[in-house]
Amino acid sequence: MNGLCISKWARGRSGVVVADRMRQGAVALALLGAALAAQAQSPGERIAQNSCTQCHSFGKGEPNGVGPNLYGLLGKQAANSPGFTYSKQYVEAMKGKTWDAALLERWLTDSQKVAPGSTMVYFQDDPKKRAALIDYLKSLK
Repeated sequence: MNGLCISKWARGRSGVVVADRMRQGAVALALLGAALAAQAQSPGERIAQNSCTQCHSFGKGEPNGVGPNLYGLLGKQAANSPGFTYSKQYVEAMKGKTWDAALLERWLTDSQKVAPGSTMVYFQDDPKKRAALIDYLKSLK
């Protein structure tokens, strides 16, 4: 039914009730859709969205932010994101390193141990959350 049919049909008392129920059904479907979309997000993606997007982007070809774009990070040489300027301390500390799960694990645990003087301020103390975040970053390829 289009809006015109509903409005003609809804002129009577029972029509108003049915139209209200249809609106309630539409709202319920919208809420269900939002819940399913949130459920489709992986735990790591939720952590990234809540904790990392202030500085980093994650989509292919998206611009760098305060931090570099993290799309396709694993397997890349550290301190080598096109268009991003790294600090001298970071470049020195990361020289010859390639991002893999083990390096990312150490980085997320304590970036200052990996690259003293780095401007990275996010640390993740929970090993399960670190693993989820690493899994999400692995999926970005």
